[in-house]
Amino acid sequence: MNSVKTYTLFTDHDIYLFKEGKHYRLYEKFGAHSVKKDGVKGVYFSVWAPNAKKVSVIGNFNNWNHQDHILFQRWDGSGIWEGFISGLTWGTLYKYAIESQGEILEKSDPYALSWEQNLQAASLVSTTWYEWDDEEWLEKRWKNNSLDSPISVYELHLGSWIRDTENPKRFLNYREIASKLLPYILDLGFTHVEFMPVMEFPYDPSWGYQITGFFAATSRFGSPQDLMFLINELHKNEIGVILDWVPSHFPGDANGLHRFDGSYLYEHEDPRKGFHPDWKSYIFNYGRNEVKSFLISNAMFWLDRYHADGLRVDAVTSMLHLDYSRNEGEWEPNVLGTNVNLEAKLFLQEFNTAVYKEFGNSIMTIAEESSDFPLLTKPVHDGGVGFGMKWMMGWMHDTLDYFKEEYDARKHHHHKLTFASMYMYNENYMMPLSHDEVVHGKASLIYKMKGDEWQKFANLRALYVYMFTHPGAKLLFMGDEFGQTGEWNFKQSLDWHLLDFPIHKGLQNLVKDLNYLYKNETAFYENQFNPDGFEWVEADDTDNSVLVYLRKGKRKDNVVMVILNLTPNVFDYKVGVDEGTQWEVILNSDHKKYNGSGVESTVFREDQEEWMNRPKCIYLKLPPLAGVVLKMKKERKYKTPRIKQHKK
Repeated sequence: MNSVKTYTLFTDHDIYLFKEGKHYRLYEKFGAHSVKKDGVKGVYFSVWAPNAKKVSVIGNFNNWNHQDHILFQRWDGSGIWEGFISGLTWGTLYKYAIESQGEILEKSDPYALSWEQNLQAASLVSTTWYEWDDEEWLEKRWKNNSLDSPISVYELHLGSWIRDTENPKRFLNYREIASKLLPYILDLGFTHVEFMPVMEFPYDPSWGYQITGFFAATSRFGSPQDLMFLINELHKNEIGVILDWVPSHFPGDANGLHRFDGSYLYEHEDPRKGFHPDWKSYIFNYGRNEVKSFLISNAMFWLDRYHADGLRVDAVTSMLHLDYSRNEGEWEPNVLGTNVNLEAKLFLQEFNTAVYKEFGNSIMTIAEESSDFPLLTKPVHDGGVGFGMKWMMGWMHDTLDYFKEEYDARKHHHHKLTFASMYMYNENYMMPLSHDEVVHGKASLIYKMKGDEWQKFANLRALYVYMFTHPGAKLLFMGDEFGQTGEWNFKQSLDWHLLDFPIHKGLQNLVKDLNYLYKNETAFYENQFNPDGFEWVEADDTDNSVLVYLRKGKRKDNVVMVILNLTPNVFDYKVGVDEGTQWEVILNSDHKKYNGSGVESTVFREDQEEWMNRPKCIYLKLPPLAGVVLKMKKERKYKTPRIKQHKK
């Protein structure tokens, strides 16, 4: 006997929007919801399985019996099965038994808010209720997330940033992480954190990028409320939270979306569009309206229920290109004869339009995109894809390649560092030194650098000066701030003991001061996405491997100069400056507090000599493998000092 009662949360308008691909709050309808029917408490279940012959709810409340609790199929052709089961409460374990084409699939709920951590991976009846205390942050985050504010992001993997010191195999809870992460971020001065995926995933080596529970905070680190506590605490201390979001693919896990109702429901049926050859995973069918509703609702969910300040969208390049990682004959051109996945492009445009319409500029969307796909961060109404920012992958690769070069060869590769200025305003760029650069045999950042130990650290300090003073937002992966020597290992904590060594502590001190400089010198961020904010003084001194550029704020007298000496030589250097300007050094990466050699860099001479196409020049000593930052002051008008008369 079926003990499921009829019940629905769907209106006719909900069904219309769902089928049109325009329902962006499906998490309020699908899944498991605690409700009352005829005064009796219980749980309403609903799931999309249009090709199923029968769907039942199985769980620890009915000994996982397929016959006891059979859902009702809606009459409207939506493919939705639903029903009410009395007596169930939060914490109930459940799955859907889906009978289709002669087989019975046991699937976890795509909209579940929490999953078990075992092979069964059952869903839990759960809630995202939380008593938030971050109203002050939410009211003003539009300013903190705006393109003319400093954005310095610390990227971290929650499972390996830090672990239990007594039991290194144990993950810390979200709340335990909060107690350690919050003071650390405040001390280092980052404006945002970016969490690698916190959505539920079955396989640790995927780092979270093979998601099964798109609406579930991974229970590895606690409950949904524990994650909300972490985000709430960061917000109360004016730190923004960006979440990695993966609408590009999903694994073939038996509990997940793959062949959900026995058919290719969420994935594209054609393997040329539906299977990812690199990751052995399945690609969403972006042309199916119900799938678009699912994905955009998922994005909205994390921004709404978890108060996320931004979504960094993973693997956008693979989404936009039909031939991504495919050989000739393994892909089919679109109707225009090109390699662009037009359905994926339209989906991304609709996603960006929807979230910015809902949250305005108080949130940000960031694309991980490694090609030169046009207009990625331009408005949709102007033909763009609508992202707020994209990762500047070209800058990252050119920069890391340069710093691997021998010193006497750098003059032949000088323009790897200047090339970015040719395109840096084509899009709104974030400059990433991400997790992808310190795994799979690529070496840690510090061991990508040239030279002996001291030179490696000096090179990395100079690179960080270049990064933090270059136009664009910043992103640094955990451990790189103190020179983690080993490649990132997701199985263990960072090597925090390295901070006992002055050379590592010195690097961390520099990152802290660069964050301070970036946030407090408005010339570095007011025009960071505007050509008015950057000017080359010397881009072609290849023989000395020296670069000189200006960063400019909105006021004419708000100018900062950056000089990079990318050789191990110490020498006096002449720089052209404008008439009526004076300069003082405000940061030197060779300072002893950063474990540098301590070569002092000050302006020791000024001449009325035209130099570098400027009317006068200044002289200063350039430390080895160092970045020097100078600030422009208004020229002082020297007067005879007035002697104060003291009363007797």
